[in-house]
Formats: sequence, structure tokens, C-alpha cells
Amino acid sequence: MQKLMPRAHMFAVIMAILTALGVFGGRAHAADRMTVTVTGKGPDVVLIPGLASSSAVWDATVKQLSTSHRVHVVQVAGFAGAPVGGNAEGPVVEPLVEALDGYIKANKLKSPAVIGHSMGGFTGLLLAQRHPEDVGRLMIVDSLPFFSLLFSPTATPDSVKPQAVAMRDATIAMSAEAFASQQAMAAPRYVKSPEGQALMLAWSKASSQSVVGRAMYDLLTTDARPGLAAVKAPTTLLYPYDPSIGAPVTMIEKIYTDAYAGLPGVTLKRVDDSRHFIMLDQPKAFAEAVETFLK
Repeated sequence: MQKLMPRAHMFAVIMAILTALGVFGGRAHAADRMTVTVTGKGPDVVLIPGLASSSAVWDATVKQLSTSHRVHVVQVAGFAGAPVGGNAEGPVVEPLVEALDGYIKANKLKSPAVIGHSMGGFTGLLLAQRHPEDVGRLMIVDSLPFFSLLFSPTATPDSVKPQAVAMRDATIAMSAEAFASQQAMAAPRYVKSPEGQALMLAWSKASSQSVVGRAMYDLLTTDARPGLAAVKAPTTLLYPYDPSIGAPVTMIEKIYTDAYAGLPGVTLKRVDDSRHFIMLDQPKAFAEAVETFLK
């Protein structure tokens, strides 16, 4: 007859299995929060898409870089039809930062270049602050270190929390039809071309509203400005300008310049005749900016 496993030993084994599965403690496993597709050989570049976006937003950039670089393209769990995975509940952005750190260390990437769009740019900024060894250089594509500055230049995480909670809960609660309609109305503000708008809308409609709502809450209530001085990686910020938005270029420039005033040596580059998705609206200018960034 087999001996029964001692109760204490059995408990230790069960706890070890649960921890290995990510149920208890430890760093967020990359596969729980994101998947990564790797293409090409050479110096490492990590590409992070934005809120509710597909990794396909980087297709032209992957084609551009994969002949000379090893390109790691992130797909955030729950966005653009990707399984929700570890993003089923709780915060989204902070665990994504830790998952990226885990991925970079597990795959022994040596200070890769990181390029992030919107939420992806914010994620890259937090990664450079909290894990400086992970980021050799950073390109932020139309993102702010505190998104709620768009509401008010005097906003704080505490002051915007009620509004952020309301926006999160409304996004999660609305019907799929209402969510799709909202995204369709918003698309022209983010992308100029009908083709780009169609892509953005398809990605948004395929995203989990819960993940989108909670990620949006994270962005609105996290202020990365106090940590800007700690960023050691050379950083380039690309930001768009389109006269049709009705704001003077000087106003737009001031928003970005003031927001990143605490980041030493940041290079700000404006891309004209573009909206939020610069890589879709101005692919040639975007490709040139990426090439310059990686030199």
C-alpha cells in the first residue's frame, strides 16, 4: 500500500503548483498579459500597441525593420480579439509593465529599443522608469506621462478619480452595439484615412470592453511625471498635428513640451497632417522617424 503524503508536504506541493501557474504571488507571466511575435535578426526592438489596438498596427514597421533587427511585437491580452487571459480583472497597465520586464529578462534581451504608441508609449515610459536596464532607448508615439492633463493642466490622480471611475464603469456596462457606435464616432478624431478608421474600429469592436475600461482607468489615474528625471534611456517623442482639429500649433506644442519638461534630453518631433495613429496617417514620415531613432 502506498504511503500517504504527509499533509504539510502535500500543502507545499500544491502551493508550488499554484504559484507556478501564477495563481499566487510572483511576477506576472508574460503569456497571461500579452503575447509576443518575433521576426528577423539583429539588435532587439520591442513594439507595443495602444489602447484597444492590434499588433497589426506595426505591420509596416515590422516589414521595415525585420531585415536588420529582431522585432518583438506585443499583443496585449483582451485587445483586438486577443484572449483576455490574465487581464480578466484588476489593473491592466501596471501588470503589463511587469510582464514586459519578465519577457525581456527571460529572453535575455540586452537593453532593447522600445517603441510604444499611446498606451504602449506610456507603458514603455513606466518600464524605463522602473526597470531602466530593460530599455536602451525609447520612442513614445503620441502619449502623455499623465493622460488626464487633457482634461485640465491642474489635474491630479485624486481629482480625476471620480471621472475615471465613471468612464471605466460606463465602458464596461454599455452594450456591444453602443460601444461600437461610440468607437465609430471617435475614429475620425484618431485617424484621417477611411482605411485607417476601418482598422481602428475593427480592433476596438473586437476588444474586451472590460479590459479597455480598466486600462483607460489606469491611464487616467497614473501620473508618471514624478519619475521622468529617473529615465536614463535616450527618448524621442513623436506627436501629431492636424489643422482640422481647430487648435493652433503653438498650443499643441506647449501641451507636449510642458508635459515632458521633467525628462532630461528628450527629443520632441512633430509630424504634420496626422492624427493619433501617426504610423497610419503618415507612414513615410513615421518610417523615417523610426530609422533616425534607431541610428
